[in-house]
Amino acid sequence: MLDGKRILLIIGGGIAAYKCLHLLRLLRAAGASVKPVMTRAAEEFVTPLSVAALAGAPVKTALFDLEDEAEMGHIELSRAADLLVVAPATADLMARMAGGIADDLASTLLLATDKPVLMAPAMNVRMWQHPATRRNLSTLRSDGVHVVGPNEGDMACGEYGPGRMAEPEEILAAITALLAEGPLRGRHVIVTSGPTHEPIDPVRYIANRSSGAQGAAIAAALHALGARVTFVTGPATVPPPPGVEVVRVETAQEMRDAVMAALPADVMVAAAAVADWRVASVSRSKVKKDEKGPPRLELAENPDILADVAGLSEGRPRLVIGFAAETENVVENARAKLARKGCDWIIANDVSPGTGIMGGAENAVVLVTPEGVEEWPRLPKAEVARRLAARIAEEFAE
Repeated sequence: MLDGKRILLIIGGGIAAYKCLHLLRLLRAAGASVKPVMTRAAEEFVTPLSVAALAGAPVKTALFDLEDEAEMGHIELSRAADLLVVAPATADLMARMAGGIADDLASTLLLATDKPVLMAPAMNVRMWQHPATRRNLSTLRSDGVHVVGPNEGDMACGEYGPGRMAEPEEILAAITALLAEGPLRGRHVIVTSGPTHEPIDPVRYIANRSSGAQGAAIAAALHALGARVTFVTGPATVPPPPGVEVVRVETAQEMRDAVMAALPADVMVAAAAVADWRVASVSRSKVKKDEKGPPRLELAENPDILADVAGLSEGRPRLVIGFAAETENVVENARAKLARKGCDWIIANDVSPGTGIMGGAENAVVLVTPEGVEEWPRLPKAEVARRLAARIAEEFAE
């Protein structure tokens, strides 16, 4: 799977550093050779002896190593690898990467490299959500740094939320995708998926029945062809596929912001079932029943993410693909949507109750382009995704 590939693994100083021991096993079992680098803080969590034993190579820790630096060892290390992996990428390490600081071996390697970089963030939920970390993340993404995770779950500190480092198997999948030789290697694809939840009050929201299954399958299929996938997902019931960069959102506005932040991209596949409307004024407290009857909800129109991306004058993806979930006049409505939104393709399907498609395991779609209409048979959603990914790859092969 990774035969002959050379990985430079930079281990940051966080509790998640212990996961790198398993990651080392997985990488070597997949055929990769690994050169490990540890920050001083990382040595507080795992020992260089353990890392060296599992890597089958000595651990580098010091920038000013007289033997190595006589031949500019930090330059050779940074460029001899096929990929640099930073795991865990702590808040401090991310900040130094974003700021271009080179005050130790790890940060110097990251600044001196001309190879792709993949980072797996790991930190406390509040640190992950802090505006400074969000700015640093945005800077690193715009610099071309690839991201896997973080996941949501229990923290070592006792809190719960996003910030857990991706599991070693997920990091391995992301590494495999970045080094894959598939037809979409080097292409960046944004996939939106799942429903959005538009709050009414702290306990109620407007939503739909989308499971996110089709969007997740599309992301997985594109990832399998070598694409770097940014997966922007609402609160779906289907988990994201491994190996993609996951951005979790709740509302339509959050989804639009995440998509715009992920640009530039070669392709956007807007598979999310975004709510058309939101409550104009969200109540800060639970709306109570009383003798006045049902409350009056004033609705406001949500941003049109598909049209906004398709209409960009600068940075527009080469291929913008929308979805049209219809209950009648499927082809006619899809053609109208194609023209109205300004996108390149529309994937339309009939989601009326009798079809069982909304939230189901199968889909029956029609591909609508300016050149014509192509009807696909009813298929498992994974097969629909593979067909769509193959068509996208064909577009870039021309």
